[in-house]
Parts: sequence; C-alpha cells; structure tokens
Amino acid sequence: MPITDLACVTMIYVTPTAASLPESVNVVRAITGKGLEGDRYCSGQGSWSHWPGNGRQITLIESEVIGELEQLLGISGAQIRRNIVTRGARLNDLVGIDFTIGEVLLKGVRLCEPCAHLEQLTVRGLAAALNNKGGLRADIIRGGIIRQGDALRLVD
Repeated sequence: MPITDLACVTMIYVTPTAASLPESVNVVRAITGKGLEGDRYCSGQGSWSHWPGNGRQITLIESEVIGELEQLLGISGAQIRRNIVTRGARLNDLVGIDFTIGEVLLKGVRLCEPCAHLEQLTVRGLAAALNNKGGLRADIIRGGIIRQGDALRLVD
C-alpha cells in the first residue's frame, strides 16, 4: 500500500530562485498547471524551467529519507530542495497515480532522482545517498491550499 491512513505533510518548502535555500512555510497555494506560489518553478526561475517536459510543478520526499540523510551527511530538509515532505507514503509507488494532499489533486509523474546540480548546491555524496529515494515529481491537476499536516490520499 503506497499511502497509509496516517500519511501526511510534515514540511513545506519554497524558494523564489534557483540557487537560494528553500524556506519552510506552514501553508502554500498550489496553482493548477504551474506550481507552488512563491516557488522558483511556478515563476519560471528554476534551474530546469527552460527545458520542456512535465513533473516540475511540485516535488515530494519522504521524511524518513530526510532523517537518514541528516544523520549520514548532516544536512537539513531544506538542503534537499524538495517542496513537500511527507510521512507514511511510499512515494516511488505513486508514479502514474492520482492522489490528493488536502484539497489539491496531484498526478505522480516520475521519480525525482538526484542530479549533479543538487550536489553542487549541497554536499558531496548527496546524489549517491538519494539514489532511488530522491522523491517524486508531480503535476498539479487541481490547485488549492496545502497545509502542514494535510493528509495524502489515493484517488478512487
């Protein structure tokens, strides 16, 4: 089961520019087909914004992975540069799946595998440590508000 009954959002991060460190917020507006209000990809300022393709509107990662990386590499959740941190959901299983976070409808598009750019902005070894557990890239199908603590649910 990719999402447990207790699956929820534990942290939300946005950053207006490609290189600045994401900041934690308690609430964010997800804009259909664009991204999270105040985030680099919503405004077209992300590192990969000029490349065509989907899966750049919102990124998610498991809090369990962040916990491992904090101990292994001494880095914070913000440094991993994902928008939504979740607990109780196997995000790799959500590729191609519709799910909700609060009132927002998302479509899992592809895994958010780490890249050399991420490691350049953070610490050596992060890309290898995130291999096959870097999170999920999703598109926003129906926008709305996402709050810390909102539940994740599969769409029937």
